Amino acid sequence: MMRYLMLGALLGLLLAFPDLPTLVATVVAEVLAQPVLVAFALGLAAGVRARRPRRWAR
Repeated sequence: MMRYLMLGALLGLLLAFPDLPTLVATVVAEVLAQPVLVAFALGLAAGVRARRPRRWAR
């Protein structure tokens, strides 16, 4: 049910703002053009997925 609500909201935004996909693509291209931001995002993603030991290793 929630999936259909989100899909409806997305379609509503696309109908209300037809230039939205172009704007989003431009912003994504600008962010990906800066390697420091890409490396920072990949580091954050790797840190979240890394398993940390619960106790000290002996």
